[in-house]
Amino acid sequence: MYSKRLVSGSLLHTIAIPICAALWLAAPARAEVELSVHFTALKRMLADAVFTQDGRRYVRGTKDNRCNFAYLENPGLEAGNGRLHVKARFTGRTAWDVFGKCVGLGDAFDVRITGTPQYRDGFIGLRDVTVDPGGRDSFYIRRVSAALKRSLERDIRYPAAEEARRVFEASSSPAYRRQLGRFNVTAIRVTPDALVLTLDFALSVR
Repeated sequence: MYSKRLVSGSLLHTIAIPICAALWLAAPARAEVELSVHFTALKRMLADAVFTQDGRRYVRGTKDNRCNFAYLENPGLEAGNGRLHVKARFTGRTAWDVFGKCVGLGDAFDVRITGTPQYRDGFIGLRDVTVDPGGRDSFYIRRVSAALKRSLERDIRYPAAEEARRVFEASSSPAYRRQLGRFNVTAIRVTPDALVLTLDFALSVR
């Protein structure tokens, strides 16, 4: 059993550290590692994996849809009561193009998105998502909040198992081959400045 506490600013680089150590163990190696991903790194991961369109996350339409679109931008992260809180700016419009003018509903406001991190089917995502529009209320905002909840529960998914396999099995020498036999996130907890994952995996070096 190999156990070690790791704190890092990059998920991939952090995972790579125990792999190097595991290479010196007799194969197969089994490891249980506590991995802390600080919010500074997690925010960059959100930008790379979720807010991918010029710093925006479109939940409806694209930048080419002038009258019918919705997106989030400028994400920030914090923690509270064991949950993640994502602050972002929402801008949206549901309208029709009438002789070159958009006729319909639209608004822009700050939202606070709260969810509990979970690992499921190889992905880290959010469950029990709530959307707080900061005290704003209207028919349009209620519709937006419900749509954001469904979209974020479905679409915010980090491929943890796939990334771990890619990093774990990357080899710098043709003399040996690494194989990840099992990978699981057995626990996730949220601290004031980091997301802490408990990883359980089996690694063979051949």
